[in-house]
Amino acid sequence: MRIAPLFATLAIISSPLYAHEIGPWGEPHLSPQPRSQAEAERIKAATAAPTTFDEPSAFETRSAGAATQMAPQPGTLFSSPLPTLSDDKKLDFSLGEAMFEKLWVQAPSSTVSSDGLGPLYNTRACSACHINDGRGFVASPDDHKGLVLRLSVPATGMQPEPNYGFQLQTRAIAGHESEGRLGIVYEEQPVELGDGATITLRAPRYSVQDGTFGDLAAGTMTSPRIAPQMIGLGLLEAIPEADILALADPMDADGDGISGRPNVVWSREFDQNMLGRFGHKAGNPTLRQQSADAANGDIGLSSTLFPAHSGDCTERQKNCIHERHGGTEAQDGVELGNKALDVLTTYAATLAPPARRDVSNPEVLRGKALFYQSGCTGCHTPAFVTHRLPDDPARSFQLIWPYSDMLLHDMGEGLADRRPEWQASGQEWRTPPLWGIGLTGQVSGHSTFLHDGRARSLLEAILWHGGEAEAARETVRLMDASDRAALITFLESL
Repeated sequence: MRIAPLFATLAIISSPLYAHEIGPWGEPHLSPQPRSQAEAERIKAATAAPTTFDEPSAFETRSAGAATQMAPQPGTLFSSPLPTLSDDKKLDFSLGEAMFEKLWVQAPSSTVSSDGLGPLYNTRACSACHINDGRGFVASPDDHKGLVLRLSVPATGMQPEPNYGFQLQTRAIAGHESEGRLGIVYEEQPVELGDGATITLRAPRYSVQDGTFGDLAAGTMTSPRIAPQMIGLGLLEAIPEADILALADPMDADGDGISGRPNVVWSREFDQNMLGRFGHKAGNPTLRQQSADAANGDIGLSSTLFPAHSGDCTERQKNCIHERHGGTEAQDGVELGNKALDVLTTYAATLAPPARRDVSNPEVLRGKALFYQSGCTGCHTPAFVTHRLPDDPARSFQLIWPYSDMLLHDMGEGLADRRPEWQASGQEWRTPPLWGIGLTGQVSGHSTFLHDGRARSLLEAILWHGGEAEAARETVRLMDASDRAALITFLESL
């Protein structure tokens, strides 16, 4: 049966709640069509919470609507393009995939558009952190991929640590020294469950080891970040801003203990404030800026959005700043030219979420009911409908099931990094999408979760929840073993 695209839109809003901060934000990169009242009613019905849990919701198998990859191959579970892509976009996807997997080298090299690595960096390729387009992992303190340490010092706005910049760079090109290595120490913390069973969490403590530029400045704030999965990012970008803001309740007006807030961030591309959507704290507004930011911070590549050829080198790292770079006139004077950044962004925007599994399984349906009854949907909003996008039919008007409200939530002391980012406090994190989470082990080879990979199972991840999610966590903690197992079975079906 052919699944017709659903629909969506945005009228740029001027909510009294946020107008005093920045006024209307808008989505200038999407150019959506307005939503009619009839469409709004249809969307409301399509995304409404189920009243019973005896059978799956309509179209629930298709995580991304018509953009769902219904039969991905075992080796490409997260690496298939949206099936709705045009032939031209499929070509851009393939070019972007090559860019995503490219191993960058030190400048100058004989191959234009492959040099410009570093001088200091964390990885040589995007794919080295996003393993098979999935998550990075932390198997042990000495065995981790895709985990970086963000740095900043207290100040008005975000200021880099004066010796090491915004991120600890653990590798360097020839003739330079890396900034050091990331040290991790875990402390075991037992948690008693409601039925008397005990589960052990691992609480991490992070440090800079063998730092080559001296000690961190007094008061330095650190934040470990693991590379997230890549699927469905373009669909998240296509969710109407108004639909996300409608879920925000910063003063907890409804008294449910959940007070999601939008992150408001600066768009380098459009020179205006926009809704933050990408990154663990929703620190970037668009996939293009997120891609350019990661290329600059992790690989050391300059772009027209992040033009520093020396990447994250600080003013105190003179040799790093004056090292030769790979920018050429043919690449807009930078190392990752606009054409290269465009196809890289296309790749990131068009990786298809895979289909749900076992949606009719009675155990999955029981776990789904428990997910709703426990209050998990207070942050992990199941469904949205994307904008109607005349110029982007592959992402247009789809009923999607990401299980995220895209907002910031206070997750309590246990998960706090104490490092603000734009509007996000040191205890707030953006709700991570859950689609595909049950395939993490198959895709990445390890099943570790949360922003720094500390949780070794989905249950551990739930038990780390605090703050606004404390009530939901306690509901899960006090469940009997069979209910906990059903809840996890549901999550594994996503």
